Amino acid sequence: MCERDKVDYAGLLAEVEQALTGGGPLERVVELLARVPHYTWVGIYLVEGEELVLGPWQGPAATQHVRIPIGVGICGAAAKTGRTEVVDDVAADPRYLACFPSTRAEIVVPIRDGDRVLGEIDVDSDLPAAFTEKDAVFLEEVARLLAQRLKEAG
Repeated sequence: MCERDKVDYAGLLAEVEQALTGGGPLERVVELLARVPHYTWVGIYLVEGEELVLGPWQGPAATQHVRIPIGVGICGAAAKTGRTEVVDDVAADPRYLACFPSTRAEIVVPIRDGDRVLGEIDVDSDLPAAFTEKDAVFLEEVARLLAQRLKEAG
């Protein structure tokens, strides 16, 4: 059994929900998500006008992609369509905006209020095909909680 199969998604989701209770900081959510062994880099982008702007993040290094036009790259595609993007091999996807040479896979989950995209969760992994349906379902639930938090913040 690999580390990925040992993740307690339900327990982690409960921690995220608790962290956001009463308007907790987005940084705490990033810290919690970064505990997942196959999540190498985790960031939350927020929509500002026609761009995604990087908010809190955690990983081995900063990304140069702190502002991404909606519709550009995998992040921009997810923001434009409002749908989760899972890329098993970033080297094979021409939309990928290279951040780190070690990255092999990426998942981007929009944070939505109805049809409106407020932001997104961006997760990179150094493992190829790192993200399963469990990751997508888990991160989509985290995104739902984040949407509530962002709406409350105003």
